Amino acid sequence: MQRRKKVPEATSQLKIFHVYTFELLLQESTNHCRVRSACKLDSHSTLLTMLQKIILSLLLATWFSVDCNPGPIDDILIDRYFVPKRCVREVKSGDFVRYHYNGTFTDGKRFDSSYERGTAFFGQVGQRWQIAGVDKGILGMCINERRKITVPPHLAHGSKGAGDTVPPDTTLVFDLVLLDIFNRADQVQTKVISTPKDCRRSVMRTDFVRFHFNGTLLDGTVFDSSYKRSQTQDSVVGEGLLIKGLDEGLLGMCVGEIRHFIIPPFLAFGEQGYGTGIPPHASVEYHILLEDLHNPKDDIIVETLKLPEPCARKSVAGDFIRYHYNASFLNGIMFDSSYQQNQTYNTYIGMGYMIAGIDKGLQGVCAGEWRRIILPPHLAYGQQGAAGIVPGSAVLRFELELLSLQKGVPEGYLFIWLQDSPVQPFEALDINKDHQVPLDEFSQFIKQQVSEGKGRLKPVRDPDSVIRDMFKNQDRNADGLITADELKLKVDEDSEKTRHEEL
Repeated sequence: MQRRKKVPEATSQLKIFHVYTFELLLQESTNHCRVRSACKLDSHSTLLTMLQKIILSLLLATWFSVDCNPGPIDDILIDRYFVPKRCVREVKSGDFVRYHYNGTFTDGKRFDSSYERGTAFFGQVGQRWQIAGVDKGILGMCINERRKITVPPHLAHGSKGAGDTVPPDTTLVFDLVLLDIFNRADQVQTKVISTPKDCRRSVMRTDFVRFHFNGTLLDGTVFDSSYKRSQTQDSVVGEGLLIKGLDEGLLGMCVGEIRHFIIPPFLAFGEQGYGTGIPPHASVEYHILLEDLHNPKDDIIVETLKLPEPCARKSVAGDFIRYHYNASFLNGIMFDSSYQQNQTYNTYIGMGYMIAGIDKGLQGVCAGEWRRIILPPHLAYGQQGAAGIVPGSAVLRFELELLSLQKGVPEGYLFIWLQDSPVQPFEALDINKDHQVPLDEFSQFIKQQVSEGKGRLKPVRDPDSVIRDMFKNQDRNADGLITADELKLKVDEDSEKTRHEEL
């Protein structure tokens, strides 16, 4: 004979309540029929009302029969207590994840914490790198999402526990925040934020680039910024000087273009990380603005903006020129302008007085011509830049207006003869034949030679200053007069100097 299982008192009372409710409903239906002449249920409405009351009584009975202490849970419980508004990607099985966590028992006592160790957990989902409950509970998480995952013993450390840390058959609670997700199948994710309308050239392998950037981890933590250093990042592309993800992502960019990159660890800083800012196995984000690019093999680029007609003569090496200019970087930021200074730049072509690219770009120019010249850094200010104005390795853009040009004189000369010089130079200078030549008499003679096309002064804005320098050079005793003993032509002085050096 089987022993009958004792029914708890509360359950017995609920059954009596259920039976009593059913009897009341049956009585009500009988009374309803007595009132009717045909003693039938009135269409479907009365039957529906009765069924609703029966179902309600069953639901109440079920609700009251729930035990207030449910005992051990069968599956994990997930509390998503913070979900970011922006979720680009969710965790899937096979993904690699990094997260920080606090592990506690159900009474709140902590048994483990990645924060205390100072190192986030790293592992692959679905490959038993973590306990089964967390492996399951982390699915669908977003970067920066926070979850509290309650894990029953059979999905944690089971009946054996975990040494002295976790007792057998213990329910565990993990409070974690997701820092990173990536997959071995990932590539560099590129988003073009803006592209300039005029893109004449884009980055190719072996190009040298200068760019500004903000670098962050996926959780938004900033690890580096060229803006904060007020200095661009400069490097050759495709030569292994940058992380692989940037070497790939920069290709095809135009000057002034802005791109956003998400780079997985194996294309970034890998298992080692970098410094204190980039932990091991970290994906990184870069927000990049390309400032300029060039190739070490580049020459200057010359574009004629305005060409006067007719062009009487084009400039050649040795010419003295006067020109206005605006100088800017490729991003359009101006760093110098003769217009703003209200003063022309006056110099000689082909004599090393200008940076190499300008010296080359101003040859063959007509008076009145406008040119735009793009200068690679090796033909401008090089890797060193210029006195805090031009950064190192900067490509420059000059827009120039040539105002005038005239033939110059050799370096070191203030005046040259265009015809044969006088056989007796002093007699030619001594116009009044008093055997001495003051400044005004010397100036009168030189100006006459220039006006008659017999000689040429060093081209400058103030010819009188050149004549004064010439006179000072000949007035060797500085008494304000030149005598026959003092006067020597520069060509004779140079010849005499050479003879002394030979001796």
